[in-house]
Amino acid sequence: MNFDSLKIHPELLSGVRDLDFTKPTKIQEQAIPPALEGRDVLACAMTGSGKTAAFLIPIMNQLIAKPRGKTRALILSPTRELAAQIHEHFQDLAKHTQLKGAAVFGGVGMKPQEQAFRRGVDVIVATPGRLLDHLQYPYAKLDNIEFLVLDEADRMLDMGFLPDIKRILRHVPEKRQTLFFSATMPQPIVDLSAQMLRSAVKIEIERKAAPATGVAQALYPVSEELKPALFVELLRRNEVGSAIVFCRTKHRANRLSEVLDREKIPNAKIHGNRSQAARTDALAGFKAGRYRVLVATDIVARGIDVEALEHVVNFDVPNQPEDYIHRVGRTGRAEATGDAFTLVSPDEERYLKAIERAIGQRIKRVTVPGFDYSSRPAERFEVPIGERIAEIRKRKAEDRDRARAKAERKAQNSGGTGLASDQRRGGGEQNRSGGDRNRPSGERGRAPALSGGPDRRSPRGGGAGGGRRPQ
Repeated sequence: MNFDSLKIHPELLSGVRDLDFTKPTKIQEQAIPPALEGRDVLACAMTGSGKTAAFLIPIMNQLIAKPRGKTRALILSPTRELAAQIHEHFQDLAKHTQLKGAAVFGGVGMKPQEQAFRRGVDVIVATPGRLLDHLQYPYAKLDNIEFLVLDEADRMLDMGFLPDIKRILRHVPEKRQTLFFSATMPQPIVDLSAQMLRSAVKIEIERKAAPATGVAQALYPVSEELKPALFVELLRRNEVGSAIVFCRTKHRANRLSEVLDREKIPNAKIHGNRSQAARTDALAGFKAGRYRVLVATDIVARGIDVEALEHVVNFDVPNQPEDYIHRVGRTGRAEATGDAFTLVSPDEERYLKAIERAIGQRIKRVTVPGFDYSSRPAERFEVPIGERIAEIRKRKAEDRDRARAKAERKAQNSGGTGLASDQRRGGGEQNRSGGDRNRPSGERGRAPALSGGPDRRSPRGGGAGGGRRPQ
């Protein structure tokens, strides 16, 4: 089968060809035909298998013949990065069509997104939280939605988005085509799909959770304190090329980035505490080759596509097998090959056993020749959270002490000049009294006239209409 045989609109087919798509992947081959017919779809396929095109192509094909000016398709994604990537993929496919889309997610201004709602772009790709922010206002309408997609549906449940999704569904017509796509399909997702899908076509390619077939996996047993040194050694030996390295926490990601900075290894970090501009720059710079290493939390473990990514490194072993599968799925995408290395400390062995049971294989162990596994680092890699909290409290206490001392000095300095100030104020009062005696008796004690106009205490001139629009 090729894309020509799928009866896709010529304008859309031109976009497919521009992306060098020739033969559909398995998930595309099985999902696109029923989706083109308007059927609901519940699809589970391994990461990197081409799920995004599998739902975009049939939706866009049906939208081409419809009038412009109404938002008819809504795609929900768990993260900003994935939403931006889906939108970018949409734009590539839509290059030769009149279709328009917009990405709606947090961390950036709401005004351009509001304008997209008002224009009625054909497709909106959104994260649930920011979409709900817009739905508070009358300009955001979803009553023309004909197509609804939940991408990485299991992740949205893991991240606690289910209440948000149910709120969004109240704004969407019940009569619609709904598509669920994910790399894993736990029972809660199956249960949710039963509530949202009608006579869905079920596609379970590689139903057993497993990394992409082109990923070579290896484990590097090492003590916790030597993980940074071993990772740097692998980079120096070029056993790790361009890599996304996953850390358990934002603090550990920051610390590893500091280590790489000291070693003059170009890197960027991406996690939830960084601004959206910094996150976008980090991902774009890594894709462009400006950074050799992208240090990340699981915020980029889902769906993010980096062409020809050589390595994924688990600096920390994830405590859920599904997270491991999604992490290593950043490489070996679209039938390419890649390597997934995991640094595992003795305390993480229990997580590793669960991963090996889930994927049904034992991952090979590797020892790096010449690396000193008995050495001790000069400093601790991770500062325990108790110490970090204590340090923060200490700094705040010192700030309060400095502020108190400053206030006391100011009070002492002003106290020395208080008598003179009182005398000056008294003299002024006497002068004002004298001046008052010189006024005509009918004007004595009269307050100066107040100018008309709104209450000056209110910058808006009153209570009504003071609401703030989203920015």
